[in-house]
Amino acid sequence: MLVVLSAVNTAAQNFLSNLSATENGPIYTTYNAAMNRSEYIINEGYQFVWYDPAKGLSFETKQAGEIGLIFKMNDIVLYKLQQYYKKPVITASYSDLVKFYYYPFRNIKVEEFFLVYNSRIAIREIKITNESSFNIKLDIYPFIQNNDNRLYSDINLTNDTAGFEFQHTELPDSWMTEHNIPFQSNLKDVILISDKLDSWGTYNIFRKNRDTSSDNFLNAVVRNFLNRNFSIDKARIIAMQKQLIIPAGQTKILKLIRGVKEAEKDLTDLIYDCNLLMKENLDKYNEEDEKLYSRIPQIKFTNKNQELLYWNAFTLIRQCMLPPEGECHYNYYVFSREPKWGWGYGGQVFHESLTMLAYVFMDPEGAMNSQRVFIERQHPDGYINYRTGPYLNETIPENGQLTTSAPWFNWENWEIYTITKDKNFLEEAYSSGKKFYNYYTRNRDQDKDGLCEWGGNAVLESVRDARVAVWDEVGDPSNFEALDCNIMLVNEAKSLASMANELGLKGEAGNWVKDAEHRTELINKYMWDPDTGFYYNVNKKDHSFTFKKENDLKRKEIIAFLALWAKVADKNQAKQLIRHLINPNEFWRKYGIPTLSADDKYYNPMGYWNGPVWIQWDYLVFRGLLYYGYKKEARELAEKVMSNMTNQLKTDHWFWEFYSPDDHQAGWNKTYIWAGIIARFIIDLQKITG
Repeated sequence: MLVVLSAVNTAAQNFLSNLSATENGPIYTTYNAAMNRSEYIINEGYQFVWYDPAKGLSFETKQAGEIGLIFKMNDIVLYKLQQYYKKPVITASYSDLVKFYYYPFRNIKVEEFFLVYNSRIAIREIKITNESSFNIKLDIYPFIQNNDNRLYSDINLTNDTAGFEFQHTELPDSWMTEHNIPFQSNLKDVILISDKLDSWGTYNIFRKNRDTSSDNFLNAVVRNFLNRNFSIDKARIIAMQKQLIIPAGQTKILKLIRGVKEAEKDLTDLIYDCNLLMKENLDKYNEEDEKLYSRIPQIKFTNKNQELLYWNAFTLIRQCMLPPEGECHYNYYVFSREPKWGWGYGGQVFHESLTMLAYVFMDPEGAMNSQRVFIERQHPDGYINYRTGPYLNETIPENGQLTTSAPWFNWENWEIYTITKDKNFLEEAYSSGKKFYNYYTRNRDQDKDGLCEWGGNAVLESVRDARVAVWDEVGDPSNFEALDCNIMLVNEAKSLASMANELGLKGEAGNWVKDAEHRTELINKYMWDPDTGFYYNVNKKDHSFTFKKENDLKRKEIIAFLALWAKVADKNQAKQLIRHLINPNEFWRKYGIPTLSADDKYYNPMGYWNGPVWIQWDYLVFRGLLYYGYKKEARELAEKVMSNMTNQLKTDHWFWEFYSPDDHQAGWNKTYIWAGIIARFIIDLQKITG
């Protein structure tokens, strides 16, 4: 049974500054620079690896290497977490920073503060307290290790022997290359410590010998490290040694700073900035985050897992936000910053922008500005790019049409306005939105029958871009009057009507209402099947459910339940849809609503659009359940979805692109922004009172 959530009014609440999260806690531990200190082309984020007992405690990037620590005391060398006296406990975690403590040895407490200061610089502050009654000698070995087969090169000690200068290479994926996304491959690095080194070394340990969970790693970096300094031009590991004498009851503080910049530029400025940050009080960045997060609706939870899920969902969305750059004159988002991959790093699309319905509570201006990115790039005829980023206008021409995104634009803008109440934004959104709607309905109704089909690259435009039962086993989506597209257009027209009414344009509002009503009539006339009590796509030529074989379009997909979200179904139709929805052999699975009915032969719970749970689609169904009064089912759906997401956060501390409806699994891509819509899921649960 889902706990009932109730809103409470409090002052700035600092939940994420007062954690006590262990490795089994549902907490997201990837970190990127705050939006105001971020940039696009050079943009290093870090995953905190703190939960695998066979690994060390480190901060990893996909291509730039990991920053780790090794400890040595009384000839005992520790690297793996399973060797620690007490494992890490996270005490604060925001989008750009994490604070935690642990005990590598008995009575030796280590408190760390890790901050991604900007897209180029990360700071690791290490506070070591001797809680014993006698003095101790402790050796600490910070290191940076490249986890690819590529080596660090041009390695040299800094002039003050407080760190290293070196270079590394990062490679764009094929999508980035094909789309001419700017990418800085060759980078200069510095890694500095807050005091002169006592010793140092570089090591070539390749994949077959570089098992960091084994003693081979420790032998290479520590045991062969003692009593000798050496350096080579290329290496996979760069290690430093600092010897500390800590009296009983005393504390020593070290700072470790890693910075990167373009290889063709001099390092002087970067080293200067890093050295300045050695003196920086990091607490103010925690305070900045507390102020930012205090805008988020305060909810009284009795379930701590759900509470962590809620706050960490905002962290995911926030860290995907970037400031104005290139052609974007407003802040914008990417799908994922770390790891950085082409499809997820190109820019915004409407279906990812559903997360702005949650983000608007945290940063109202930022959510509106993200939508303005679409508006400022809109074509004179109303067309909006499939994907819009700082260095990308992706239009994907096909069959004489430009590909756009699935039409959620006006609904998103209206939902954002209902929170911000910003009339200037509403006026901009309405002007742009009606042009987009008119463009869409002009260009996606080839047979002029009042129903639209997906156009351009129809598979991409439909959002459901791989492993769709109908697309794969019946025909290309351009052949069909698209059920989901037309339902979305109903909600687009209704949203435009709401905007027009709010702006005092009663005549225009009436026209939008008529448009929505007419399209609703067509959907119910042609796409509703009374025999099965379900909605389907229909053949564009004759509006039947047959394309190649009789009734081959009758495949029960999640798109039918959008009729609840857009209020297309009457009460009787809704009742029949709900029967399918709550049938455990079809859609009412253990962890949410799959994209394809489980009794379909093409169903695969870890496929793509043929089975997995996509959080934002389940959210739309959830909204529909609330509208038709199915509060119990809405509550149960939320519980199902949250259960799998919290379990995955406990397991690997990632948010994922989709989740299995049947098991504790997730895939394909991680740190995926639209999983953050779960925060809005939770906010809307407050409407459920029974």
